Amino acid sequence: MESLAEFDAALTAHHGHGLAGFRIQSVDLTARTPALLAVDTAGAVFLGCPMEPDAAAKTRADGALVFPPVPHLPFAPYRGTLYSPAELFEGLAAGYEHTPDARSYAWFQQTKSDGDIFSSMLRSIHDDAVSDALDEQLVGARVVGVMGGHAMARGTREYQGAAVLGRTLAREGFTVATGGGPGAMEAANLGAYAAPFDDAMLDSALQLLAAEPSFRPSVSAWARAAFEVRTKWPRGGTSVGIPTWFYGHEPPNAFANAIAKYFANATREDGLLARSNAGVVFLPGAAGTVQEIFDNATPNYYESRGTPTPMVLVDRAHWTERFPAWPLLQALAEERPMAARIALVDSVADAPDALARQSR
Repeated sequence: MESLAEFDAALTAHHGHGLAGFRIQSVDLTARTPALLAVDTAGAVFLGCPMEPDAAAKTRADGALVFPPVPHLPFAPYRGTLYSPAELFEGLAAGYEHTPDARSYAWFQQTKSDGDIFSSMLRSIHDDAVSDALDEQLVGARVVGVMGGHAMARGTREYQGAAVLGRTLAREGFTVATGGGPGAMEAANLGAYAAPFDDAMLDSALQLLAAEPSFRPSVSAWARAAFEVRTKWPRGGTSVGIPTWFYGHEPPNAFANAIAKYFANATREDGLLARSNAGVVFLPGAAGTVQEIFDNATPNYYESRGTPTPMVLVDRAHWTERFPAWPLLQALAEERPMAARIALVDSVADAPDALARQSR
């Protein structure tokens, strides 16, 4: 149970039978003290649920497992839902450094190398909870991953192309999933956000964003420009961003409406690619994108996740000359089922058709 409404419904449905077997996750139960005192909670598990002291004492006495909230953390380790942009950027008016996103990164920097098992446990619990919420978010979705570098600046032709790609995929019924950061990732999430509007909206949004082309030197100004777009065109389309505090110097973008942010980058990378069940488009990038290509190629090569999923690399010169990943990918795919699931295209505009062909 991840909401007060679900908790109340369970009390009604199981009146007189107790809550054995239930897991109540990050639900504020301070207003449910009479109910907790009246119901048998033996066999229940309470994960990060605030309670009044007498209710907490009684549930423990019943035999329930109670994992109390951890005070003074900038994040909720037992959270039951994904993040929203508004949640991660709360307090942006006072500067990015005051937001939960920035404070969580600062906490990570302070604790990641001190060997404190309690801190590492909190990170692991948080990331597992995020994975659970991400799976719930994507039930039944056809997910296309869009990978690319964080350095792609707003106001460039490349950024516009990535945004149009995200919009095209969303309009075709796919859920766009990205690494959730700036650059190509933001552009694809922006495109998905723009999908319900007319084409002129994206042009106007791109023009507005171009005034703050990068998150350097000011994350605050960069993020405020994104929220200005969201305010001017509310209720945009949905997409997913999957960023990490491991690269916390890169802020999450505000156009993914559901954000699965992790502490462990390896969990984040594998989870993003594994959930891209309808294929992945790789825009030009550097080391991180090269790593993602072969992280995706490995299960396709061994078919460890079943039938290989489509892989479309965009920009022939980039992937054959600057970072020649394509020849190695071709060599791996030779005489294997994945050979019919890889493609190299010259332009981002060619990616949707290539993705469709590889899916047949």
